[in-house]
Amino acid sequence: MWDDFKAFIARGNVLDLAIAVILGAAFGSVVKTFTDGIVMPFVGLFTGGIDFKDKVINLGDMPVSTPQQIEAAIAAKQPLIMYGQLINDIINFLIVAFIMFLIARYAIKLFKGLEAASPPTDEAVLLGEIRDILKSK
Repeated sequence: MWDDFKAFIARGNVLDLAIAVILGAAFGSVVKTFTDGIVMPFVGLFTGGIDFKDKVINLGDMPVSTPQQIEAAIAAKQPLIMYGQLINDIINFLIVAFIMFLIARYAIKLFKGLEAASPPTDEAVLLGEIRDILKSK
């Protein structure tokens, strides 16, 4: 069993996954800073300065008309439906998804360009010759 576990850990896929998770966490903080510090101010400008985070539906008896009152209600475990935070999270998700789309799109174009620029391998040449022979029959 120990040998099977060592073989599982030593496989490249597990190491690749671990690296991807660590890089994803680090990239997540960069994207969060980008969205909170650069994109969200523009969203606030277009929405007239509305801060969605402060939008709540109060199910308790404490007043929640200011951010300080909302924090106090949260600390007092008052029932609040924080739909504004959901709106913020959806906007952040859309921004992150769009940025990842742009990165993936650029990477695909870059790899296609590198693939086209590299000479074909011996195996590719051999497979091409086999294909041509089969077509001629």
